[in-house]
Amino acid sequence: MTTHLMNTYNRQPVAFVRGEGAYLWDEAGKRYLDAVAGVAVNGLGHGHPKLVKAVSEQAASLIHSSNLYRVLRQEELADKLCALSGMDKAFFCNSGCEANEAAIKLARLYGHNKGIEVPTIIVMEKAFHGRTMATLTATGSRKIQAGFEPLLSGFARVPFNDLEAIRHVAEHNKSVVAVLIEVVQGEGGINVLPSEYLAELRQICDAHGWLLMLDEVQTGIGRTGTWFGFQHSGVLPDVMALAKGLGSGVPIGACLARGAAAEVFTPGSHGSTFGGNPLACAAALATLQTIEEEKLLDNARVRGEAIRSGLRAALAGVHGVVDIRGEGMMIGIELDRPCGELVAVARDAGVLINVTSDTVIRLVPPLIYGEVEVDALVTAVSGIVKNYLQQAA
Repeated sequence: MTTHLMNTYNRQPVAFVRGEGAYLWDEAGKRYLDAVAGVAVNGLGHGHPKLVKAVSEQAASLIHSSNLYRVLRQEELADKLCALSGMDKAFFCNSGCEANEAAIKLARLYGHNKGIEVPTIIVMEKAFHGRTMATLTATGSRKIQAGFEPLLSGFARVPFNDLEAIRHVAEHNKSVVAVLIEVVQGEGGINVLPSEYLAELRQICDAHGWLLMLDEVQTGIGRTGTWFGFQHSGVLPDVMALAKGLGSGVPIGACLARGAAAEVFTPGSHGSTFGGNPLACAAALATLQTIEEEKLLDNARVRGEAIRSGLRAALAGVHGVVDIRGEGMMIGIELDRPCGELVAVARDAGVLINVTSDTVIRLVPPLIYGEVEVDALVTAVSGIVKNYLQQAA
């Protein structure tokens, strides 16, 4: 099919025209169980009446006014997010990479204010932080970086979950100002950071005067069964990036900060034309309210564990299954071989899944899943995996 769209996506041959709850329908009327949720975006599923009502009412009154003026919805959302997270201030933008970009700029300005000439941020292998020049430099994937050199300076890369590597950098690089890390690496293969690691990392950052910056773009807003992934450990970051699930599909991102980090930006330091406009903030407020009212944090924990335990039982002893891991509604099934072709196999069977890091099936369903959807997903995915591995044997 001829299209005027730039060739930036390897799109699947399906177009969805309607969604309801945990399901999507294509042009031909075929129904699909959604375990991708717009890549961890549609936490409330599709067509949630509370979200639809909030967005419709806001669109009818005021969509955009600009950050030249006070934005009441934005102030309300900042208050809510800070109350839920323990942070002090919020900056609003439009996406995850913009939220991380804001965090990176904040860290650099923080360093310059301390007299550090070349502020350096420690980042992780296999990380994914976005596709702007700064965030793709921070990302730990040569596939994403290739062709966009020269990359930016000011980053030091270490292995994920390796505190000794961070201590080594601390000994040899006195320009470090921050550590940027995901609580669970999404694109990297659903790699879960141990709580004790985060506690020790907090101590290292405090000892050296560094900012602990968490990329919670994918893990935030209930995805792991708590409002934010760091809350499993009880370790407070200095800076946190949010997006994806925050607006349930309406583009919005946020960079939250506390303490000294919250005072780094001043008028003119950073900005965004569309960031935190009334429409996006209305969607985010409705999302947070619905998660609270419908107890979706509890649901994410219970249903996520049911999916993992169901998959473990169904795939026990199956040669080629390396690991089944995750947190809340963020689930990875690692195989011992590339399995990208399973996306099409599952789609043909009426289930939407994703494969990341070549060998990991990523499941990030809507937080509204019930028992019926859990059973259907476990049955479908385990059957597909078994058949694939048996055929390849």
